[in-house]
Amino acid sequence: MLTAEVLSQVRRIEIRTGKLVAETFAGEYLSVFKGHGMEFAEVREYAPGDDIRSIDWNVTARLGRPFVKRFVEERELTLMLACDISGSQHFGSSGRFKNQAAAELTGLFAFAALQNSDKVGLLLFSDQVELYIPPRKGRRHCLRLIRELLAHKPKSEGTNIGLGIDTMNRVMKRRGILILISDFLGRDFEKPLKMAAKKHDLIPIMLQDPMERKIPRLPVILDTEDPETGMPYTFDLSDEGFHRLYRASAEQRRNDLKSMFSKSGIDWIDIKSSESIVDPVVQFFKERSSKFKG
Repeated sequence: MLTAEVLSQVRRIEIRTGKLVAETFAGEYLSVFKGHGMEFAEVREYAPGDDIRSIDWNVTARLGRPFVKRFVEERELTLMLACDISGSQHFGSSGRFKNQAAAELTGLFAFAALQNSDKVGLLLFSDQVELYIPPRKGRRHCLRLIRELLAHKPKSEGTNIGLGIDTMNRVMKRRGILILISDFLGRDFEKPLKMAAKKHDLIPIMLQDPMERKIPRLPVILDTEDPETGMPYTFDLSDEGFHRLYRASAEQRRNDLKSMFSKSGIDWIDIKSSESIVDPVVQFFKERSSKFKG
């Protein structure tokens, strides 16, 4: 049963993201995705003025005269959101957990898809597939996606990003838009990531709490545990050596991730859960739109 608190959060996200989509984001979504997705329609005989880059050389060789491929703009797209809901997502040092920020991102993309008559679906994963909701249209469906992300109780606390990506590669039969939301604390997912980038328009969103990048220096001994493994840790937050190693480790992880994305030709979005989720997303789409136009 859904609690009043969850329903209230869903309603707030609907109001906030619906307004943002109407005022800001829908145009960016439209300019980047609509008009750039092209679907093969037929092969026809070459006519003067046709772009030679569209020649189908196999058919041309077989029939002995030039033929070209004709494409039409895809009027309906499929948007899939794959969200990491492992133990580390239920953390927030500044009033908002990462899974709450992920729910707001889900609302933003879902209502943008709704406004543009696209279907949207959801995959929740930890180190197992927690929930899969096939793509559909409609306001009630969009609200369900937000609700499930906020209310779902994971069966496991671990992370297997590769499994989440593999599942998306399997269930998305045709080319679509895949938004992958995670803090990317998992390992060994480069191969499925590359496959997804070739098959779909893949946009990873790295969602982090500020304390995952830098911990404030305090005269405190902190006893805590890993949210995914339960392993206990003790940190001296006044120790400069600890802070230096922590920053170096966080920076190395981010650099490794950047390198992985770059090698696969993937553009990604970097978001702090304590700040606006909208500004970095809109900036990303503006840069992408200008790249297409260029």
